[in-house]
Parts: sequence; structure tokens; C-alpha cells
Amino acid sequence: QVQLVESGGGLVQPGGSLRLSCAADVSAFRFYVMGWFRQTPGKQREWVAWITGGDSTSYTDSVKGRFTISRDNTKKTVDLQMNSLNPGDTAVYYCRAHYAGKIYWGQGTQVTVSS
Repeated sequence: QVQLVESGGGLVQPGGSLRLSCAADVSAFRFYVMGWFRQTPGKQREWVAWITGGDSTSYTDSVKGRFTISRDNTKKTVDLQMNSLNPGDTAVYYCRAHYAGKIYWGQGTQVTVSS
């Protein structure tokens, strides 16, 4: 079993930055593809970014150039640095771990971008 705990969410002004972190309780973290998703009320959960154990990354178009996903395989963490935030980024952000056909989700952390 895998347990994921997100942190770092909060209220930020448009144009500001936040750094989210996800701590993974897993025995073989380096084998997991880690990702960030986000969800607002009434909408489908949206993929934001993923990163492989070898640090290959991918991003959804709306966050390219603004968000950076990274991981530390020793600390078993994955971070999402979010810059130039806008109100469209407001959502609950979820950490996801994927390996061997299994998917695990964190509890989510709220990000609100507002003046």
C-alpha cells in the first residue's frame, strides 16, 4: 500500500507562487510515476504534470512554462513549483502515484488564487 500526503496549498494573489509537496510512504518510490492533478467543484479531475523515476516530465498546456514538477527519490517526495498563478489555477491539487497497474491518491491540498 502507498500513502501520499500533500502540503503547501493556500491563498495566493494572482501572479504569485506556491510550492506544493507530496510525501510518499512507499518502499520503492523510484519505480513510481508521480503526478499532480487538480479538481474544482463540478469538474472532472484534470491532469497537470507527471514525472518518471528518471526525471522525465510532461505538463498540460495550460501550465507549461509556469509550473515545474520535480522529485527526490531519496526523500521520497514530489514537488510542484507553481509560478505566475492565475485564478484559473484555483483547485484542489492531488498527488498521484502509479506503478504496476496500481494508482494511489493523496487527500488533496487547496490552492486558491484570488485578489
